[in-house]
Amino acid sequence: MKYGYMPDGEGWFVVSAREIRWREWERLGVYCDFEGKRRFPHLGVNISVLEPGESLGRYHRENGQEGFLVLAGCCTLVVEDEERELQAWDFFHAPPGTAHMIVGAGDGPSVVLAVGARGLPRKGLVYPVSEAAAKLGVSVAQETSKPAEAYADLERPTRVRYREGWLPKL
Repeated sequence: MKYGYMPDGEGWFVVSAREIRWREWERLGVYCDFEGKRRFPHLGVNISVLEPGESLGRYHRENGQEGFLVLAGCCTLVVEDEERELQAWDFFHAPPGTAHMIVGAGDGPSVVLAVGARGLPRKGLVYPVSEAAAKLGVSVAQETSKPAEAYADLERPTRVRYREGWLPKL
């Protein structure tokens, strides 16, 4: 367990976010997805810690619904090419086909819980060009439906162990 706990099986489990394996991805903060070798087939769940200017990914829309809850700090949401400020305990629901992205803002880190549908055909995934998202550094230069193209300028994420202080103490 060099990088933290990694579940391996189909049964139920309980684990602390502070004990699970995390990943660090340049300009995309640090995150844990609670998954092991096998992805959850129906529901994706992530906790991300974003410094100001870091994002959950690139501005996109897809054919599955997603939900985001800001647990700490503040963020900027770009949704349908408009900016909205989000504070702790603000929830954003993205129905299928809604173009969106969340970017860390403010003076310190933010913590975001993200939940999304799985098991749907990926043909609805699009990374559109967005002027509002480009101002925050999260738009692609040319529209694509291929994640490898949308993230081609970034190194692959690396596995890391949870570092004390990423998540607020309750």
